[in-house]
Amino acid sequence: MVAKGKIVWVSGPAVKADGMSSAKMYETVGVGDTKLIGEVLRLTGDTAFIQVYESTSGLRPGEPVVGTGQPLSVLLGPGIIGKIYDGIQRPLDDIAQKSGAFIGRGISTTPVPMDKKYKFSPLLKKGDSIAGGSILGTVEETPLLTHSILVPPTHPGGEITEIVGEGEYDLEHPVAYVKGKNSAKSELKMYHKWPVRRPRPYTDRYDPTVPLITGQRIIDTYFPIAKGGTGAIPGGFGTGKTVTLHQIAKWADSKVVVYIGCGERGNEMTEVLVEFPHLLDPRSGRPLMERTVLVANTSNMPVAAREASIYTGVTIAEYYRDMGFDVVLVADSTSRWAEALREMSGRLEEMPAEEGYPSYLASRLAEFYERAGRVRALGSPERAGSVTIVGAVSPSGADFTEPVTTHTIRFIKTFWALDTRLAYSRHYPSINWMQSYSGYLEDVSKWWKENVSADWYDLRAESYHILQREDTLKEIVRLLGPEALPDEEKLVLEVARMIKIGILQQNSFDKIDTYCSPEKQLKLVRLMVKFYKESQNSLKGGKSLADIRAMPIITSLLKAKFEIPDDQMPKLDELDRRMSEEFKGTLAREVEVTV
Repeated sequence: MVAKGKIVWVSGPAVKADGMSSAKMYETVGVGDTKLIGEVLRLTGDTAFIQVYESTSGLRPGEPVVGTGQPLSVLLGPGIIGKIYDGIQRPLDDIAQKSGAFIGRGISTTPVPMDKKYKFSPLLKKGDSIAGGSILGTVEETPLLTHSILVPPTHPGGEITEIVGEGEYDLEHPVAYVKGKNSAKSELKMYHKWPVRRPRPYTDRYDPTVPLITGQRIIDTYFPIAKGGTGAIPGGFGTGKTVTLHQIAKWADSKVVVYIGCGERGNEMTEVLVEFPHLLDPRSGRPLMERTVLVANTSNMPVAAREASIYTGVTIAEYYRDMGFDVVLVADSTSRWAEALREMSGRLEEMPAEEGYPSYLASRLAEFYERAGRVRALGSPERAGSVTIVGAVSPSGADFTEPVTTHTIRFIKTFWALDTRLAYSRHYPSINWMQSYSGYLEDVSKWWKENVSADWYDLRAESYHILQREDTLKEIVRLLGPEALPDEEKLVLEVARMIKIGILQQNSFDKIDTYCSPEKQLKLVRLMVKFYKESQNSLKGGKSLADIRAMPIITSLLKAKFEIPDDQMPKLDELDRRMSEEFKGTLAREVEVTV
């Protein structure tokens, strides 16, 4: 039975309607004469509280509210890749054609062109059995992506009675007919719909043991994230959250990127929308948009759609995960999403918790981050895919004790804390190595040992110990000055400075330094650790710290990151040899002077 009611109260994006006793929680409804898209948030008797995903200007009591009987869902099928959507999967280019530069109200569009034809290649034949999640066939969605046509996960399965041959078909054309156990027949098309608030099911969940290689040294080497893992980038204004997310989106070794611009400033999101279509995929040379989906919901767009945009993005990410792809989802920023929750909660007159946020803020954040994971997909053939979620957090005044940051920390395993002081001193990425951490270090160390080098974990620990020791010594230097330290501890400060400049700093706009392969990262760390050990031995052998500081090799070590490309690794081995010779030469000179 379709719910039919009338508006009795309007407060911003929140609407109260009577006569909605047959409505269901989270049902999508058409609000007002213009049929604005809304979603039922609360039911009290025959009164429904609805959040409207479009501007409610001009709505008045007495206008009709009609239920659809369906929850808020997204359409999943070929044509999603390369699109720029708003928070409820409406293509922004279609909206622009209908209403101009500003989003009009009551505009209905299809998420993908339903009449566009794709060349379908069947993988199954008549008589084959299928289950929910099985792959019927494939189409080439873009030159970078082969799209698998999936049986809906909730499909009961059965025997294929008819399947189309290889050819071009539009999305509405049935590609297969299935007879179920009770002889019920069903048709399958190249698309299906899925409720955004319901996680897509899978067969099994794997441990996060494969690192997501981003090419950013401070992330991959010091605070790695695994495929299927969760991470957060909190930081104050101007600390470089968006650029860091861009680097992860562009360089991570994933097949699909889902970028959610959630409540960010319009000019910042415009930069993303303008830049991304022109970015080239570094591995293929093709446009990056051929494997990217953008969900844009800026701060001046309807606040309720901002809340939905997170779920829209993660549902699309799970869909491509089920095809067996590794997907990276970046959300910029979850703080703005939480502010949308807070505003809707206030409109609905709910009891506020910390700083006015609703009491269910923590559970909503948990629901979002729990949808990450590396899994075995439903159906056949057997395949594994992953969704890695990285969310930016924008705490007011860079205060990491505010509710969104503190609750986010509970549900993520990688924490990249951006530091305002580092950013203002032009140290980018401004990830503070003393406040950040990764819970995946032990999990991914086996991969590094097997694929890069057996001593990765030890080298990482040794170099990080130098940074920790320097952090302790800085307090002494502040109180007593650097001259109060012995040469051995002054050496720690010097090598820590070299590590910060030569490894932790990375220029995203430099052609060579923007990406650093795992092999190059490890060689750079090994060079720094070797320099530290050789310098310690030289000090013990009577060499002065001033002589060590004057060694020409130091400049070469600091410049190696942007002078030696990834395909010229022997040059780093040459640096290693030169360093050994310089240390031997200076020691020999010391012996001559003593004699």
